[in-house]
Amino acid sequence: MENAGIGWLAAIIIGGIAGWLAEQFMKSNMGVLMNILLGIVGAIVANAILGLLGVGLGGWIGYLIAGFIGACILIAIGRAIRR
Repeated sequence: MENAGIGWLAAIIIGGIAGWLAEQFMKSNMGVLMNILLGIVGAIVANAILGLLGVGLGGWIGYLIAGFIGACILIAIGRAIRR
């Protein structure tokens, strides 16, 4: 997050958007706070996974993409655990 030059406020906004997009894509029903958390934590998870694969995403768009991918992964894991 520091490398992309994104501050906390921007991380919350971009995380919220990424979480909301993932919520719509995965047809899940969560609140605004959960969308923000999913987006931020999802971006951290996705950046770690993509880093292992040698892919680096930077900037606001990269953070949004990583947040979306990571939030989708977290929603899928949550659904698998509930079953």
